[in-house]
Amino acid sequence: MSYAPLSDRMRPRNFDEFFGQDEIVGAKTLLRKLIDSDQLSSLVFWGPPGVGKTTLAQIIAKQTKSHFVIISAVMDGKDELRKAVDDAQYHLRLENKRTVLFIDEIHRWNKAQQDALLPYVEKGLITLIGATTENPSFEIIGALLSRSRVFILKYLESDDIVKIVGHALADKERGLGNLKIKIDKAEIELLANLSSGDARAALNSLELAVNAKNNKGSNKEIKITAADIKEALQKSHLVFDKKGEEFYNLISALHKSMRGSDPNASIYWLARMLEGGADPLYIARRVLRFASEDIGMANSEALIQANAAYDACHKIGYPECSVHLAQAVVYCAKSAKSNLLYTAYGEAKKDAEETSHLGVPIHLRNATTKFMKNIGYGKDYKYNPDFAEPINQEYLPKELKDKNYFKK
Repeated sequence: MSYAPLSDRMRPRNFDEFFGQDEIVGAKTLLRKLIDSDQLSSLVFWGPPGVGKTTLAQIIAKQTKSHFVIISAVMDGKDELRKAVDDAQYHLRLENKRTVLFIDEIHRWNKAQQDALLPYVEKGLITLIGATTENPSFEIIGALLSRSRVFILKYLESDDIVKIVGHALADKERGLGNLKIKIDKAEIELLANLSSGDARAALNSLELAVNAKNNKGSNKEIKITAADIKEALQKSHLVFDKKGEEFYNLISALHKSMRGSDPNASIYWLARMLEGGADPLYIARRVLRFASEDIGMANSEALIQANAAYDACHKIGYPECSVHLAQAVVYCAKSAKSNLLYTAYGEAKKDAEETSHLGVPIHLRNATTKFMKNIGYGKDYKYNPDFAEPINQEYLPKELKDKNYFKK
C-alpha cells in the first residue's frame, strides 16, 4: 500500500503521459529536439507550482538515460552539492553516464551556493535543471543563467487538468481506478477550473474528497459532488465555468462598470471573479485592453496602471496580486473615457485591408543601396528635425490623402 499522495503516484513517467505545456514539450519543440538528439544542456524551468517542473526533469533524465539527483534548495546546501558531484564523477567514470542535477526552488540558494555549482556546470560534469517560481533574471546569478536555457512554464489549462484527473480516475495501478467513483463531467470541470492551473492541487483535492467518503473495505459507489470538490479545495465562493455563460456575464459586468465610471461596482465584479476562481492574468489582460480601448488618450496613464497590474499578476500571482488588480480597475473606472483610438484603428484597419495593393510613397522608402537611391527611393524626403514644424509633407498614399481617422 502506498501512502504517497495521488499527485505523486500519478506523476507522468514519459511524455505520452504528460499533459500541457505543448509549447515547450511538443513533438517538434526545441526542448524535445535537444532531448531526442542527446544534446541536452543545462536548463531552468520557470513557472508556478504544480505545472510539471519536477516531472519534466525526471522524464528528461529517464529519456537521456542519465543519473538523476534531486536537491531541494530549501533543505540542502553545499554538503549535498559535494555529494552530488562525487556521485556524478563516479557514474561518469565507471558507467560513462551523465548526471542530471535537479535543484528545486533554486532561487532559494544564495550567490555563494550558486557560485559553488558553476564550475561543475562549466566542465559538463553536471547537467543542471533548476526549477524556480521566481524570475530567474533576478534570482539566478548571471554566469549560471548564461550557461542555461530558460523555459517558461505556464499555469495549466483547465482542459489539461481534466485530462490529468481523468487519467487518475482510470488508472488501476497508481490511481483511483480500483474504486467505484461516480463523478460527473461537470464536477471534473469544476475541479479543473477551481485548481488555478495547478495539477497537484487538483489531484490531491480529488483524493481528499474520495477518502472522505470511502469506507475502507466497502464496495459501495463513491459519489463526488460539487460540494465535495469545493470543500476539498476549501473554496466555497461563487462558482462558474470559464467557458460558460456566467463567466462572460461577470467579465461583461466588470467591463461595463469600469466604462460607466462606477468604481464600487467595478471592484465588486472584480472580487466576484477572483473569489470564484478566475485566472488573474485573464482579468489583467482584459483591463489592459480596456485601458486603451475605452480610455486611450483621454488618460494615457491608465495603460501604465493596467500594465503594472498585469506585471504584478505575472510575478507574484494570486492572492497577493488581487490588490494590484483592484488598483488598476478602480483607476480605470475613475478615468475619463474615450474610444477614439478604438474607432480610429478600426477605420484604419478597414482601409488597410482594402488598399493593401498601394505602395509606400517613394519619398518614404528607405534607400539602403545605391540602386535604390538611383531610382528615387527617399528622394525629396524632408528630415523633420531639420525644419521648423509643421512641414508640408505627405505620409499617406495619395489615394488616402487628407484621410482623418481621428475626426470627432
